[in-house]
Amino acid sequence: MKSPEHTRAVGLLVAAALCWSLGGLLIKAVAWPPLAVAGGRGLIAALFLAVVSRGLRFHFSRAQLLGAVGYAACTITFCAATKLTTAANAILLQYTAPVWVALFGAWLLGERATRADWFTIIAVLGGMALFFADNLALSGMLGNALAVLSGVFFAGMTIALRRQKDGSPVESIILGNLLAFLVGLPWIIGAPALPATGWGALLLLGVVQLGISYWLYAHAIRHVTALEAVLIPVIEPLLNPLWVLLALGERPTPNALAGGAIVLGAITLRGVAGLRRNSPRATS
Repeated sequence: MKSPEHTRAVGLLVAAALCWSLGGLLIKAVAWPPLAVAGGRGLIAALFLAVVSRGLRFHFSRAQLLGAVGYAACTITFCAATKLTTAANAILLQYTAPVWVALFGAWLLGERATRADWFTIIAVLGGMALFFADNLALSGMLGNALAVLSGVFFAGMTIALRRQKDGSPVESIILGNLLAFLVGLPWIIGAPALPATGWGALLLLGVVQLGISYWLYAHAIRHVTALEAVLIPVIEPLLNPLWVLLALGERPTPNALAGGAIVLGAITLRGVAGLRRNSPRATS
């Protein structure tokens, strides 16, 4: 991996995470069922990416289709989780994705997890335990379970996109957005009319939170490992519940905050270590 390309890719991942962090607030601002929100923002994102991307090639290879299915499943389950639990729980539990990437990355990509990676994963599992401690109600548990499932799909999508590192992963993302739209279409048809603020939030979800973010992500993933692609964007779980707290007053529980601190602290240390390994001094 060339250090300048890797450093630029890290910057793209951070920028993508900034866009993703708007999801919790914007999803809650659209008074539609979860699948309607997922479908509506998927259509907008697909149209946006089709316009800004050049030389698109839809060859419908196995990796391209798996990436599309993983993407659609990830975004749909995350929408549902955000509606059914707090924004903090939804985003932080989605970030169990590194566990699944580490488990399957070596097998599917030949990118073996290091000892530091496994220490990070153990810390993530410990943080997850704190999250579930305060959410014994059925509705909360369902939202949390969907958030973990979203993390599994996030990992699968990342591995499938990484397999296309010598090609173009954007096509998988466009197909995934169209698939999310088709899944959500029956709920869109039956959804109530939105006020102007709701349409504005939906437009931002499609263009910024999904469109721009995944355009950046697709370009970054060609120059980082699959595990880095889910470990580096740690700014998203920090900012996502912050926007909801400031706008809606939704406060995570003390145990959720403690679990989040463990998860984010461990992942941040792993991300910093990865940057140091790929710095010009480290590679000289």
